[in-house]
Amino acid sequence: MSASTSAAGFPVGVTFDQACTIVDRIARAEAMPPERLALARAHGRILAQGVVAQVPLPPFTNSAMDGFAFRSDDLPLATISGLHWIGDHFAGGAQDCRIAPGQCVRVTTGAAIPDGADTVVMKESTRVVEARVFINDAPRPGAHVRHAGEDVRLGDRVLGPGMRLSPSRVALAASLGYAQLDVAQRPTVAVFTTGDELVEPGIALAPGQVYNSNRELLMGLLRADGLEPTAWPTLPDKPARLRSMLLDAASSFDLVITCGGVSAGEKDYLPALVQAEGAVHFWKVRMKPGMPLLFGRLGRARLLALPGNPVSVLATWLALGRPLLDGLQGSVERRPCWHARLAAGFDKHNTRREFLRGRGLPGADGVFAVRPNPADGSHRLAAAADSDVLIVLPEGERTFAIGDIVEVLPY
Repeated sequence: MSASTSAAGFPVGVTFDQACTIVDRIARAEAMPPERLALARAHGRILAQGVVAQVPLPPFTNSAMDGFAFRSDDLPLATISGLHWIGDHFAGGAQDCRIAPGQCVRVTTGAAIPDGADTVVMKESTRVVEARVFINDAPRPGAHVRHAGEDVRLGDRVLGPGMRLSPSRVALAASLGYAQLDVAQRPTVAVFTTGDELVEPGIALAPGQVYNSNRELLMGLLRADGLEPTAWPTLPDKPARLRSMLLDAASSFDLVITCGGVSAGEKDYLPALVQAEGAVHFWKVRMKPGMPLLFGRLGRARLLALPGNPVSVLATWLALGRPLLDGLQGSVERRPCWHARLAAGFDKHNTRREFLRGRGLPGADGVFAVRPNPADGSHRLAAAADSDVLIVLPEGERTFAIGDIVEVLPY
């Protein structure tokens, strides 16, 4: 089934893959500008400019052990009559001596290897008698020596644009002498929930009311990705107030996220509002849960209007919201998408891409399995809380058997 086109010219009822393509294209076309940050603030950010080695690693040939540096040709002599100990090289000190045949220098881990030496013997493998060092357990020639540039050569490009700065990558930049890095700015995000039925936790419920859980769900998901979202007051089911608040946020934020009010009900005003005041990139995605999702633009902001059911919020954010944020920051690395064996069967009775809640089951045999949660309704938040992955089932009706391989999206 192909997507239809609305009277305004935007696609309606796109496939999940089509939605992903549109989100990625627009996000990368509207990528965030770079900013320069100190290393301490760069953790978790996306590189905007590659990192080139301005020094080799190691910057000089040094010892990997505490022991003695010597010439490997002197091994026979070292085991019989010993080597003449002529000095010390400690980490952080300058290299100030050269060894001749029959000589050795005491070195500590990280200390420069003296000129003429090519091998280090561990201290524990030696015996010292006055100024002579005897080797009891002979190392192989070249042992315990870390050569200049063996890890990174001068001029190597070690990190590329679009890479996420993990602690080890930040440490690599630090080891090359970088104090600052150019990274993509993080989008500013406004979060709205909608509906007259929503009440904040801690307030007594009146008939017909429910507690607002979507705000905490979205704020937590965004913070887990390093964002600093701003929670706005709940949007009422009143078109004029809805318009005023959304346009206000869209004038100041890079991304506006809403929950609810995006379907085709009597009080679902968002699609018409975005069509009138901005642009709709697509509306409705053939996925379950989360079909009535809208992606568009309002003012200067990108708008992602998610459905109102909490599990739909979780699924649509993980499947499409995160890729949108990654694309805006120029990320070139995919989020983890694993594969697992089903620990229980499942009958899929719809043609849409489906995202089931499930729990990962790492096995002692090295096989990763996943068990679907039987509560698959989009309102069943307890099932989401009891799960740690979304099981991704492809389009089409099908019976999945125990042992079938499926994609899983960790959350």
